[in-house]
Amino acid sequence: MRIASLCLCLGFFLFSCKDDSFYTKSFSFSHQVWKQEVKPVFKVTIQDTSVLYDFVVTVRTTTDYAYNNLWMFLNTKPPHGQEVREPYEIKTTYPDGNWIGKKTGTVVEHQLVFKRRKVPYKGLYTFTFEQAITQKKVDEVLDISMEVKRAID
Repeated sequence: MRIASLCLCLGFFLFSCKDDSFYTKSFSFSHQVWKQEVKPVFKVTIQDTSVLYDFVVTVRTTTDYAYNNLWMFLNTKPPHGQEVREPYEIKTTYPDGNWIGKKTGTVVEHQLVFKRRKVPYKGLYTFTFEQAITQKKVDEVLDISMEVKRAID
C-alpha cells in the first residue's frame, strides 16, 4: 500500500511538472553587443489554431548593462497576411537602481510575456527582433530567446 501511494504521488508530481513548451530557441550576441543591424529571427510552425499559446521572450543582460530599459521592435510575419512591426519596452531596473527580473550572479533575465494568444492561421510564423534604442549598439546584452507553449488553463 505504501509503495502504491509513493508511485501515485511520484506520478502526480511528474505530470504536474510537464512543460507544454514546443518551441524554444536562443540567439547569442557576439561580444555581448546587440548592434542595430543584428536582427535575431525565430521561425515557429503552429499547426493547432484551436488552442491558446503563451509566447515568452527572454533577454539576458549582464549587471553592467547601462540603461534602465531596453526598447525593441518585434516584426511578426504570419503565414498569410502582412508583416506587423510593433515597439516594446522591457524595463530593466526600478527607479532606485535595483534589477527587475531574475538575477543570478552577474546575469539578469528580463522577460516580455504574451499570455493566452490565439493564432489565426496554421503554418510558419516568423518573429524578427530589432534593438530600438537611440544608440547604434547596446553593450552587455548576452542573448535573446523565444519560447512558445500551450497556455495552461
